Amino acid sequence: MMSEKKKLSILLKGIIKENPVLILVLGTCPTLATTSSVISAFSMGLVATLVLVCSNIVISALRKIIPDTVRIPCYIVIIASFVTIMQMLLEAYLPSIYDMLGVYLALIVVNCIILGRAEMYARKNTVVDSALDGLGMGIGFLLALLVMATIREVFGAGSFAGFTIPYLESFKIPILTQAPGGYLVFGLVIAGMNVLTAKRGGVKRKSFACDGCAMKESCSGECSENKEKEDKADV
Repeated sequence: MMSEKKKLSILLKGIIKENPVLILVLGTCPTLATTSSVISAFSMGLVATLVLVCSNIVISALRKIIPDTVRIPCYIVIIASFVTIMQMLLEAYLPSIYDMLGVYLALIVVNCIILGRAEMYARKNTVVDSALDGLGMGIGFLLALLVMATIREVFGAGSFAGFTIPYLESFKIPILTQAPGGYLVFGLVIAGMNVLTAKRGGVKRKSFACDGCAMKESCSGECSENKEKEDKADV
């Protein structure tokens, strides 16, 4: 029973408690670039989730074989391999989605969410736990993209997933589908998440941000120490 609860906790933490976009504030580049429409947001979220799960599984399985001194280059090669496979599949079977995602599909290779989970979780845990962690983080990423894309497309373009909404079409706000609108919606969604987590007891952003950072072990820790001093001063 405890094992099942632990695995469920691993799966669910990426959705709200450690949402990679809204709590850890990672992967903001594809978040802002692909959320102008629901279809592109869903496609990016799904592809990133598949790459995240697959790379976590492989990295966890090879964690005792990969030399510690070259682990980051090895992780990048593994992630790049899965991204290349996804690119080839999309170009062959879903060329419209491939063209829609454009360069941001290839940039999944350097997505800090995927590299961060490989460094901070997959290399230290079992294959099953790593797969669940990747799936949970991927779902959290996907849901965050869908929320932002729904707001931007519905109110910015008067449509949903390409289907026109008759009433809203006359009152659409085009700036929401542009870069400034993306930043505005991103900030509002994060603010909404802050309100939600505050009602549930709050979220310690500082510790989550450090845990999700791929460079944590090489960091001097000065940023965390300074932050703690600032927090104490505010109190």
